[in-house]
Amino acid sequence: MAAPSPPGVPRLLPLLLLGLAAAAAAGALDPVCGGGCCAGPVRNGSAVAALCGSRAGAVLRGRCCLEGQPEQEAVVGLDLGNCSLHRLCSSFQEASTAFVIDLTGNPLERLPEDAFRGFTLLQTLALPQTLDCPGGSEGWDNVTLQGSSSRICQGQRNPCNGSGGLGRLCPEDSVCVPDGPGLPQCLCIGPFHGYKCLRQGTFPSLLFFGTLGAVTTTLSILLWATQRRKAKRS
Repeated sequence: MAAPSPPGVPRLLPLLLLGLAAAAAAGALDPVCGGGCCAGPVRNGSAVAALCGSRAGAVLRGRCCLEGQPEQEAVVGLDLGNCSLHRLCSSFQEASTAFVIDLTGNPLERLPEDAFRGFTLLQTLALPQTLDCPGGSEGWDNVTLQGSSSRICQGQRNPCNGSGGLGRLCPEDSVCVPDGPGLPQCLCIGPFHGYKCLRQGTFPSLLFFGTLGAVTTTLSILLWATQRRKAKRS
């Protein structure tokens, strides 16, 4: 017969699980907010510090300004200024929900064209003056030089809007949606799918994944048999 649980344990268990979930969510943002990209706190007087001070419920953690419940926190501001970065850190995409990002004071190399893919909420981006705004000047409402070292990109434009919008490149039966500064993407309109949205009807998921599974299983068996023969010969 199992021993009875100590008094209070059933009540403490949900709180413990909630605490573990919150810690896991916070840990998920540690690489970009903590020492993974740049150690230290948000700089006093920075645009990210000002943003956090103006938004009720926002909190500073490491180099980030965060909003939301502990288990669903999102980065709204990222201050990586004066971090001696030559390139963006591998966890940079975790800040794709940010409104404000500061990268000034870094010897950054030229950024990849899709470095800000998915950053659809970004409204203010501060860069070293040697770098251009992602998407070019036409990707922003306002591009200004600040002093002799910074370039400020403000007001991200929708690349699908206007007569000269990149949405004109989308094929028929698709719609253009923004995917970051100067980066449109074309989404098929149901029931169309596939290359250039040329196929009509529901996506054949069962056939696709069934074929993929069969091929994977066959290759695994062949690889196992080959390794087994080599092992016998040796």
